[in-house]
Amino acid sequence: MSQRPIDQILKEKQKFEALFNFATVGIIIANTEGAITLVNQFAENIFGFGPNELLGKKVEILLPDNKKKHHELDRKHFSMHPQVRPMGAGLDLKGKRKDGSTIPVEISLSHFHTEEGLSVIAFIIDISTRKESEEKLLNQKAELEKITYEVRLMNAGLEDEVERRTEALRQTLSELENSRIELQSALAKEKQLGELKSRFVTMASHEFKTPLSTIVTSATLIGKYQKEEEQTQRDKHLKKIQDTVVNLTNLLNEFLSLGKLEEGKIDTKPTTFYLPEMVLELVNEMQIHAGKTRLITFRAEGKTMVRMDKDLLRNILLNLLSNAIKFSPDGGKIFVLSTHADNGLHISIEDNGIGVSAEDQEHLFERFFRGRNADNIQGTGLGLHIVQRYVTLMKGRISFRSELNKGSIVSLHFPYT
Repeated sequence: MSQRPIDQILKEKQKFEALFNFATVGIIIANTEGAITLVNQFAENIFGFGPNELLGKKVEILLPDNKKKHHELDRKHFSMHPQVRPMGAGLDLKGKRKDGSTIPVEISLSHFHTEEGLSVIAFIIDISTRKESEEKLLNQKAELEKITYEVRLMNAGLEDEVERRTEALRQTLSELENSRIELQSALAKEKQLGELKSRFVTMASHEFKTPLSTIVTSATLIGKYQKEEEQTQRDKHLKKIQDTVVNLTNLLNEFLSLGKLEEGKIDTKPTTFYLPEMVLELVNEMQIHAGKTRLITFRAEGKTMVRMDKDLLRNILLNLLSNAIKFSPDGGKIFVLSTHADNGLHISIEDNGIGVSAEDQEHLFERFFRGRNADNIQGTGLGLHIVQRYVTLMKGRISFRSELNKGSIVSLHFPYT
């Protein structure tokens, strides 16, 4: 084997390890015997262990003593009937730290198969802060109820101060009502956050499972092709690893973009640039990904110099072209058209792919939504949501027309600035 493919494999391995170790959720992978085979730094921090201290240990080391025996039975049952368990799943779970203390946790379970057999993957979140917040809210409510009770006792014995005490009671009840509304709002937000976390973990476990299995399998097979004449086979599996890491990187980039949008950290930075050059460069780049079986063409009409946020526009078109490629069949054609009119810039991307049903089009820009005819195609359901947010930041509009099995047209409109 030549030195260059080995270097490339090491680089891809480093990328995977970075993705794994810098995740903001604890991740632990164990075999069917319960032995921990892989753990990221976030999980080690949650349970107070140092680097690699957990490797080879049984997962029961992270459970309170009174739960270990029962967990061994649960683990064996899960190995015989593996299934995805979303975050929380109605369970009140606790984990045991290295120093013996316990912490409340939420755990989502999933699994994947490799040549070495079944592996179980756990996504772990420390919810100590949330539990403390809930306890504080309950204490505040109890304190307010105590105050109300004392006010009522005082009013019963002080008739000459009825009016004043009544006003005080009204004020207290108003505060109670405000607290109740705030509590309901906080609980509603917490519920929504929990649902989003569950949807994310379920989706992430599904989206990560196949790429990780592909990386492990291809890396194993590369080691078996050691003869010089087997370079073609090595290159094939190396390409699989590279493509898979690119997909994983794109997946994480979508989550990073959504996080920045939610935190309001993305601002528009308009510049003046030559539109056809930027779009044509992007089309040529995406044509490589589309391969020889799908053709992308671009045509520009009217003015060519524009003033807008070039990076945001490129990200928008990159996402839309990726979708067009992904959902187009072999032999498919993708058309990109930019037109300058008196009221602004129009850009459309048309494909003759699988299309979207009228029912699904109503939810197309929602977070995590995927069309029912796209279940077997890789994706997070975040792309169009992020595109819509970018377009809104640029004070533009986006529209979508589609018909099942006939294709889709995405139209963008940006006013002149």
